[in-house]
Amino acid sequence: MGRLRDALAGPGLAAIAEIKRRSPSAGDLRPGADPAALARSFAASGAAAVSVLVDERFGGSLDDLRAARATAPLPLLGKGFFGSEEDVDALAEAGADAVLVLLRDLDDELAARLQARARELGLDALVEAHDAEELERAVQLGADPIGINARDLSSFRIDRRAQLELVARAPRDCVVVAESGIHSRAQGVAAELAGADAILVGSALMRAEDPAAKLAELISRPVVKVCGLTRQEDVDVAVEAGADCVGFILARETPRRAPGVLSAPDTVLRVAVFVGETEETDADLVQLYAREDGHRARDAVLIRDGREVARVVDLPWEREDRAHLRRAAAAEGRVMLAGKLGPENVAAAIRAVRPWAVDASSSLEVAPGVKDADRVRAYVAAARC
Repeated sequence: MGRLRDALAGPGLAAIAEIKRRSPSAGDLRPGADPAALARSFAASGAAAVSVLVDERFGGSLDDLRAARATAPLPLLGKGFFGSEEDVDALAEAGADAVLVLLRDLDDELAARLQARARELGLDALVEAHDAEELERAVQLGADPIGINARDLSSFRIDRRAQLELVARAPRDCVVVAESGIHSRAQGVAAELAGADAILVGSALMRAEDPAAKLAELISRPVVKVCGLTRQEDVDVAVEAGADCVGFILARETPRRAPGVLSAPDTVLRVAVFVGETEETDADLVQLYAREDGHRARDAVLIRDGREVARVVDLPWEREDRAHLRRAAAAEGRVMLAGKLGPENVAAAIRAVRPWAVDASSSLEVAPGVKDADRVRAYVAAARC
């Protein structure tokens, strides 16, 4: 396999940062974009690869690819509407490591020819699908990596839920890239938990005052969760403070029982927390504790569509544990660290454990289920340091 697939196949969620001056759906994004400077800054900010729009409808050209090649050591994806082996040759000559193969515009015979030519030249082919039929075509073509685009290129409408369903259905032995419509860290997390190895982000970066800083924000960890929310005004504070996840405890044995899964924008994930048994909700994720002696067990699992996606490492019920952080640091896979975290100790806990996510509830309250807005803001800020 080539450089692009290898760069995206490592642990954690990788990011392809895209350079485009304009979009047919949104108009001008960054008309004065400097591909060389952007590629250099994206490399310094944690991108695994850089995508360069070379199509004039996006304000791009092969010269943009050459400029990015001169400054970025990362794999470069040449992106456009390609329909011939000569297009692939031109991308290779300009310095691309990979080519976009857009199944919407190609029949299987031509797509296979483009893939074959890319292989001959040592390039990867990112084969892009928009629906279930195209995903099946990509699989039959032996595509790897596979891109799943949330944007319908006919209507330009974003359907993130449909995208996540396709990501979850894609073969696990392929590198899967979730493309389009990602503007927040939580939206990237949603793609990761559905099974994506990487996200491709363009418009959100091009609109940002500092594109490299926006990229770093989208891929930074830990994910920050505020739990035990019972009031809409507290949800709003958590979202405004920058939390990625908001949690609603629906177990019967807690004074922090929420009236339900309250509303929040799609820039964050809503988590329904249960003990012992679950109920149907419209939450994005479920956090499930076993029930022991009438209370929740020590640890929990984070579940997406019935599949465990992370482990919650918590304190024992109503007791301290001096080995808590060491135990969490030794856990494998995605770890959400919970247990008496707050503004005063979350940064030290993050340094000790390096968790995928952190979770706080009671330490942010003035009364059970009632949050202190200043402490919520201070906790989120401390977790970002």
